[in-house]
Order: sequence, then structure tokens, then C-alpha cells
Amino acid sequence: MAHLLVVLIAWAAVVAGTLATVAQYRRVRSLGVEGVSSATWLLFTLIGGFWIAYGALSAHSFVVVMGSLLCWPLQIAIVLRLRPWRHRRGSLQAIGMFSATCAVPGLVGGWSYCVYGCGLAMTLLRGPQLVELVRVGDWSGVSSASWFFSASCAGLWIYYYTDIHLWAPLIATAASGLASLTIAALAVWRHRQVDELVVGLEALAA
Repeated sequence: MAHLLVVLIAWAAVVAGTLATVAQYRRVRSLGVEGVSSATWLLFTLIGGFWIAYGALSAHSFVVVMGSLLCWPLQIAIVLRLRPWRHRRGSLQAIGMFSATCAVPGLVGGWSYCVYGCGLAMTLLRGPQLVELVRVGDWSGVSSASWFFSASCAGLWIYYYTDIHLWAPLIATAASGLASLTIAALAVWRHRQVDELVVGLEALAA
């Protein structure tokens, strides 16, 4: 019974992660890409490919594979809309970060080193998104719901990894989850600022 509960929680994490990506994709498709970092989403996509490989080849966990596999097509679609080839510097930085934090440590120390490095990358990749949100005045393309979903998903994965004693993924997920929560809270605050400004302008116009 306890094992079944853990499995259900893991699948809830899969659903939450997929919904987060769906929310961001729909927002990008309907409202545009303003405020959305191409470097962040390119790195998301690269790391998603890593988790698929890790789940299949090391953790031997179908639910870990599906946690990234279901999101991957949408992540790729978001990246294509962001046109990373027009932002070569950011794209090269994303690829370089993935290579330095995930690929190289994996070659040196195996899967566990790769996972720890991936956790570092998953945390650092939120950096460009934070910078983008502070830099631009238009946040319409950023879905706070998707980042809250991402943080919630991280919490569910933490429970799953704790139960099955996968400490490297647990630490990696905890760090990235905290960063996602920070972005979500900041996005909500900025959206409220815009709403209050609109209300104020409408009041003056009246």
C-alpha cells in the first residue's frame, strides 16, 4: 500500500510537470514570447533529454522517463518559437553550461556526478529567466502558473526520491524547485504591478 502511494505521487509529479509545460506553451502561443528566456528553455530541453536517458539507463524507472518524455515535445516547440538561432550568445551559453555541468561530470564520475551537475544546471538555468523578467517591462509571455506547477512538481519528486533513496536526484530537484518558486513569486508580483498600473490609468481616464 505504501509503495502504491509513492508510485501515485510520482505519477502526480509527472502530471504536474506536464501541466506546467502546457501552461507555458499555451501562453507563449497566445501572448507571445516577451519576457521568456530562450537560453532557459533551450537548457530545459537539453536537461529533459538527460533525464530521459537517466531514467532509462541508470534509475531504470519508467515514471522518471515519462516525467521528461511527455514534456519534451512541448519544450522543443517553445524553443522553436523563441528562435534560439537569433540569440546565439545565449544559446551557446546554454549548451556550454549543459556540457560543463552535466556531460563532463558524467564522463568523469558516472551517473551520480552527472545528476549533481544537472541539479546545478537546473538551478542556474533559472538565472537567465530571472534576469529577463527584471530587464524587460513586458511580462505577458511568462506564466506564473507554469512556474508554480514546476515548484509543486519538484516537491512531489522530492517525496518520491526520498522514499526510494535516490539522493542525488533529490538534491538536484530541491535546488531547482526553490528557484522555480522564486520565479513564480516574482512573476505574480510583477503581473500585479501591471494590473494596478492599468487600473490607475483607467481611473485617471475616467
